[in-house]
Amino acid sequence: MKTASVSQKLILKYEQPMKNLKIDQLVQAASRVIAPLWPISTFAARNPWMGLEGQTFEQVAHWLNNLRGVDILPNKAMFSTAKNKGEIDETILEKKLLQWLHAQSIDIQWEIAEAFCRNALTLDDIPTQLLSSSKVKKFAKKLNNLKGYDQKPQPIQPLSQLLEQHSNEKTAHLLDHHFIKWCKLYLDETEATWRLPKREKGFYCAWRQLIQHDPALRRTERQLLKDWPQEAEDALKKALIELHIPYSEIQDYLEAHFLSLPGWAGMMLWRSQQSLEEQSLLLDFLAVRLSMEWMFVKPHLPFSMPRTDKSTQIVPLIAAWLYWGDLDVRAWSQLSIHEQKARLTLAERFNDITRRKLWLEAWEQTHAAHLRELITKKRSHSTVAETVHAQFVFCIDVRSEPFRRELEKAGPFETYGMAGFFGLEIETSELGSEHSHCSLPVILKPKQKVKETAAKSEFEVYQQNCNTVYSLNSTFKKMKQNPLASLVLPEISGPWLGLQMIARSFAPCKAASIFRRLRKAWLRKPSVKLSLDFKYHSETDIPVGFTEKEKVNYVRQALRTMGITQFAPLIVICGHGSHNTNNPYASSLDCGACGGASSGFNAQVLAELCNLPKVRKALKSEGIVIPEDTIFTAAEHITTLDQLNWLHVPELSTTAQQALDHINSVLPNVSHAASRERLIKLPHLGFKDLQSEVRRFAEDWSEVRPEWGLARNASFIIGSRQLTKELNLDGRAFLHSYDWKQDQDGNLLGSIISGPGTVAQWINLQYYASTVAPHYYGSGNKATQTVTSGLGVMQGNASDLLAGLPWQSVMLSDQEMYHAPLRLLVIIQAPREHVERLLKQAPHFHQKVKNGWLHLAFIDPQGRWEDWGLPTELIK
Repeated sequence: MKTASVSQKLILKYEQPMKNLKIDQLVQAASRVIAPLWPISTFAARNPWMGLEGQTFEQVAHWLNNLRGVDILPNKAMFSTAKNKGEIDETILEKKLLQWLHAQSIDIQWEIAEAFCRNALTLDDIPTQLLSSSKVKKFAKKLNNLKGYDQKPQPIQPLSQLLEQHSNEKTAHLLDHHFIKWCKLYLDETEATWRLPKREKGFYCAWRQLIQHDPALRRTERQLLKDWPQEAEDALKKALIELHIPYSEIQDYLEAHFLSLPGWAGMMLWRSQQSLEEQSLLLDFLAVRLSMEWMFVKPHLPFSMPRTDKSTQIVPLIAAWLYWGDLDVRAWSQLSIHEQKARLTLAERFNDITRRKLWLEAWEQTHAAHLRELITKKRSHSTVAETVHAQFVFCIDVRSEPFRRELEKAGPFETYGMAGFFGLEIETSELGSEHSHCSLPVILKPKQKVKETAAKSEFEVYQQNCNTVYSLNSTFKKMKQNPLASLVLPEISGPWLGLQMIARSFAPCKAASIFRRLRKAWLRKPSVKLSLDFKYHSETDIPVGFTEKEKVNYVRQALRTMGITQFAPLIVICGHGSHNTNNPYASSLDCGACGGASSGFNAQVLAELCNLPKVRKALKSEGIVIPEDTIFTAAEHITTLDQLNWLHVPELSTTAQQALDHINSVLPNVSHAASRERLIKLPHLGFKDLQSEVRRFAEDWSEVRPEWGLARNASFIIGSRQLTKELNLDGRAFLHSYDWKQDQDGNLLGSIISGPGTVAQWINLQYYASTVAPHYYGSGNKATQTVTSGLGVMQGNASDLLAGLPWQSVMLSDQEMYHAPLRLLVIIQAPREHVERLLKQAPHFHQKVKNGWLHLAFIDPQGRWEDWGLPTELIK
């Protein structure tokens, strides 16, 4: 009875403040700690900390480390490797240390503080015998209640996790195991034969009605939830009351639960943003999770946290001074309390995260210094202007840089860079497909739809053949999932699938070629046209095609963004895609700006719009004169093969045909040179024929690393191609064309920063996070992944939904990294006043720069480089 009385008092204590609680607002506020996660089939790079950019990078690093034990800074081995490769200038590291020391206000002699920090900066581990020394622990206990010294506050953690940490109960493990099962059941749309009953009523309602019948739970556990609230909001409030969560700590508690499974939470967040029907999905997510948490911890409530010995925080600080401060136990005991406090304060401030942050900044500034030297050094230029035969517009993707460089060497060609969707805010639909795809950055919404069309008679034959293929695939899937049919399926499909397996295993290139030819011959896709003319569809509320005004606007904006003022006879819009086999992450290697799709479709749409006589006539009246003999064509840059495949070549003028012939004559050499540069960076056993090895990487279904993707990306350069032409940027730079003289109002620069700049930063931090914290933000070994629910991958059958890149995308081996985890350096070629105006007009970008989520530099019209907010002497 006494226990019940105490419990009732506790519930009343927490129930009163809950009456007017706006729980939905707290849920939305708490969701800042997670990022939307797109399905892997439409892979989009994501910045896992996009909601935390109001805090500094260092603050978030400390917070995540304290709350989840997640380390978002490179480890010592990574710094050591970079230093041995010459990627970290120790002179810069030295200056960073002195800069940090000068910013401190500590009552210690300068020489003593400097010597301690220099020794600590070696990143050597403190010997375990010091950390476990009884004398050190004795000193720590004496200083336990030292006034004037602030110890780290304990982070708020889920009760299930605290209970597991301080007892033998596996509450956190059980909660995750069961909760992941319900997430998979609700989100699955492609793999399960039987869908979750009552799913249409929402996640919480479906769970609430079925949890009573879950055979994986004990009867006593199911009984606890028998009279649980019917509505998600009421259930979440009740769970918070029953768990005795103080009103002031609710948001922190919800954040801790989001961070327990950031992948599944991220997928729920993405789904909640896609439709009104699921906009309360995050509330459902937390209602289910906290209800189940209460069910598992109820037998142990009220739960009293064991008192933590605060001296445990002081032990490593004293040990640090004994190891790095040239002190022994006797010398430490002879220090006054004031001196000990000052030393503890310095050791606490110059902690492991601070030390590695200095190393990271030195690494980044060494890279910046290298770029500065490359870009600003004097180079001789030919005074004879060559007639340009063709102009190419490539995606800003870092993989375009080597190909552009080789292409420019091969002839009188100019290359430009812009985001791979080419400014077209469209949804695309291929011939015969009932589904459409958003072909633009995920931060934008499509405004028009473009379809492939064909002559009726040809289309009907093609559609019939597509339906046959679909029916065969659908039948195979149904038989595989049917208990009885699956018994005979091996007998029916075995010979064909066995032959296919042998062919793909021992002759992957030839097998792929044969299967492609068979598929092409069977489908017989006819020649298609694009639906460019406006036609409204009320079913989707997205019009098909463009109005005449929209056509002109898209072409004008694209030409302005490209910076093309003088037109060559042939202009090639180069979309961007990849080709690989048996790869869940296939879409991650396609155009990063187009939501995991090839941007070849966009290239073809823009090329056709640019060739329209009405569009050219309208632009001419505005002063943009495109010569009659200038023809726009479309091609696709396949990064796994280093090839340029033609997609759309209309009737050409004489000069344009000559340019095309010239291009085709040099493309084999360009591809060969680009392939050689790329292939030597991929781990392989040696090869005799370059092109056959390139094809093998693309076609071999056992290949876990078909290409490096955007690994080692480090900078985003916004400026004229003359700034970087002939420079070997090693495929590490996003290159966006920009002429500040044609952008006096700054709107173009603002759109580049808010669009392509944001996507580039997300890509950069996706690779960064997957490298420094692969267990939390990556996705582990690709060979052991399980594709689940048609959404993403897990390790095993009950892990978090893995949000990042696999180990093979960022590492050469288990010990050696390939991607250099550096925050993005944005370089703008423009006068200082233009950059200052940008920072005023783009507060979110300014916040990212100020808080250390990316770095900013600019090059003024005189060619002088200046790092924004960084002392110039650090990179000299």
